[in-house]
Amino acid sequence: MAIDMLLHPFAGQTIDKVAALEARGFILGGAIAHQLSVGFIPIRKKGKLPGDTMEEQYTLEYGEATMELHTDAFNKGERVLLVDDLIATGGTCEAGIKLIERAGATLVGCAFVIDLPALGGRKLVESMGVEVHTLCEFDGD
Repeated sequence: MAIDMLLHPFAGQTIDKVAALEARGFILGGAIAHQLSVGFIPIRKKGKLPGDTMEEQYTLEYGEATMELHTDAFNKGERVLLVDDLIATGGTCEAGIKLIERAGATLVGCAFVIDLPALGGRKLVESMGVEVHTLCEFDGD
């Protein structure tokens, strides 16, 4: 049911691939990609992907980190849905969006199960011109 609800706002749109953020996003992203019969693309922490990768640094509450994507993950113009379990500060998602766009793909939107609105991640991603869909939100930090 959660997979169907995450996909509902994007019904009727072409989605060529599903990308997901490490690591809990892989569970949802894999199920969504299977539901759509499209490819699944993992966006991982630095050093975990084999082969040629591109990277994007982002800020955490306690420092910086780096996410990576295979350089050949997308064909130019492919339409991608980005998925994760939770959006908090939005830093990881922002890095994922930048990687997808640098790879030449078009982001359809982002889907998350949980939003923590007090941490501002949704506002950050929407300020980048990206549609965000969540199933629920929890107040507080």
